[in-house]
Amino acid sequence: MDVGAVLIRLKPNSMSNVAAWQAELNARKNEAIETLKAEGVFVESWFHVELEGQDYLIAYMRAEDIAKAQQIGRESSFPIDAMHKAFKQNWVKGYKATLLVDLENEGG
Repeated sequence: MDVGAVLIRLKPNSMSNVAAWQAELNARKNEAIETLKAEGVFVESWFHVELEGQDYLIAYMRAEDIAKAQQIGRESSFPIDAMHKAFKQNWVKGYKATLLVDLENEGG
């Protein structure tokens, strides 16, 4: 299993677009989960962080194979994936995180 995270620097004044994207994903949660299944993704979580007046997102993923999941996502014809691709116009740059520790409680 692969685990990954990325820090995404947002363009200035993007938070209204982030809120619209968040609302859309939450409203279409079942559709979003279907795309995760198609990609072999078990968990995808998103967080907002503000550092010194700059907005960032943190994306966390746990998947069978993250590279494969990302490739499937790029080639996806799901309408919700098209919406997500359009949302990426709000991004300045992504910074891949390096996994240091991954603890999982298998029994609970």
